[in-house]
Amino acid sequence: MNAAKPQGTMLGHPKGLFLLFTTELWERFSYYAMRAILVLYLVDAVQSQGGHGLGWTQADALSLYGTFTGLVYLTPLIGGWLADNYLGQRRAIMIGGALMAAGQFILGTPHAWVPGMEAEVFYIGLGVLILGNGLFKPNISTMVGDLYEEGDHRRDGAFTIFYMGINVGAFLSGIIVGSVVAYYDGNFQTGFICAGIGMVLSLIIQFVFAQKLLGDIGRVPAAQLEKEKAAASGEVRKEPLTKIERDRIKVIMIMGLFTIIFWAGFEQAGGLMNIFTNDFTDRMIGGWEVPTTWFQSLNAMFIVIFAPVIASIWVRLGKNEPNSPVKFALGLILLGIGFLFMIGAVLEMGGDANAKSSMWWLVGAYFFHTMGELCLSPIGLSMVTKLAPLRIASLMMGAWFLFIAAANKIGGIVGSLIGHGGGKEEQLANAMSIFAGIAITAAISGVLLYFMADKLVDWMHGAEDSSHHSEEQALEEEIAVTAEHEAIRR
Repeated sequence: MNAAKPQGTMLGHPKGLFLLFTTELWERFSYYAMRAILVLYLVDAVQSQGGHGLGWTQADALSLYGTFTGLVYLTPLIGGWLADNYLGQRRAIMIGGALMAAGQFILGTPHAWVPGMEAEVFYIGLGVLILGNGLFKPNISTMVGDLYEEGDHRRDGAFTIFYMGINVGAFLSGIIVGSVVAYYDGNFQTGFICAGIGMVLSLIIQFVFAQKLLGDIGRVPAAQLEKEKAAASGEVRKEPLTKIERDRIKVIMIMGLFTIIFWAGFEQAGGLMNIFTNDFTDRMIGGWEVPTTWFQSLNAMFIVIFAPVIASIWVRLGKNEPNSPVKFALGLILLGIGFLFMIGAVLEMGGDANAKSSMWWLVGAYFFHTMGELCLSPIGLSMVTKLAPLRIASLMMGAWFLFIAAANKIGGIVGSLIGHGGGKEEQLANAMSIFAGIAITAAISGVLLYFMADKLVDWMHGAEDSSHHSEEQALEEEIAVTAEHEAIRR
């Protein structure tokens, strides 16, 4: 543990928790605000045609979106390594936050200031944002765990509070940024500036209160702390992987493949479903049109409402609680059900691209996608920490990051199948094929994983059986929630 202790408590938790809660809230506000309008900005007409965007085709925009979200999950591997070995978590967060703010403001640079270089400025802004995210994302969640001694029963509750902050930020982003863009007559660059302001607030809060409320937590690189521990206890002898460890790693790899399928479908929310909402959905309530970006807040709202419900259901089931593979399978099935609602939205239009589908189809889709996420996401990384041998836990976590990065890129490729240009009828038909393809793939994958569940549990060798936990497994479970949130999406 770090030398200096955090100061003061609030609601039974260190005050530093609420500092990190607020810091992350505004950082997630910034990220999801940008995510909600990125594709819409790219496909909006160029200024000469009365728009505020870059005039890309939908296919190109969705492909770029997949690359961006993939890199968002890839760069934290580098950022986490830099923080562990050189920077320390606190410094990495400040540098990363500053880069993210700069990236948002660069994206918000008015086209009139850079005539003829709009695309170049966009790529620079996006690149700076990705680099900053890599430094920020993996480190702040780890600091939450460092607030508590090993074995402190408050840790799980702390991450519940922290997770709520993430989703409050995600919920506010779509509402506030959508309203700002609408107020400024569809100028998406005002949305990027709004996101940048959110990131600046995050930095200011961290800068002013960190030393007082966090003490020395996050100031010393983890590698330096590990060297000190190694010097005190003697160097640990490297051992080859045992058969049990190899079996458990096989489970991680297999579950990772199913994770790719889930997130490739789920991430259509910010891509293809975002475009469908904008172009083919009746968003009118009386004489008022609901901004497209508001629908991006549905996922966060449903998580805040239903996460405690799902958690209580698992507790009430007791011995009958499903194992991790079955929960994964259920998540995939629920994802497929969500896309049935998108198929319903297309069918309601009757093949007429000028018609509009009801917004309630989208609400239903986002609801079931969120239920699937709650069955799959909270246990995925926790499962990795239970199954990965402690001496290569970071490597296995890095592999899990790569699965999620691949999922986001594949999701962008799938969304881009809507086509390059073409008429609205063609785009609608392609959207129908994509929604149906994802629904079928998710359903088949869920059923396949369900029938594989018993074999996968056998390969876990008791990692999920509370009556057979070893001391090493108990330690892995104790740090599970911390590791889970090192890569948290929302």
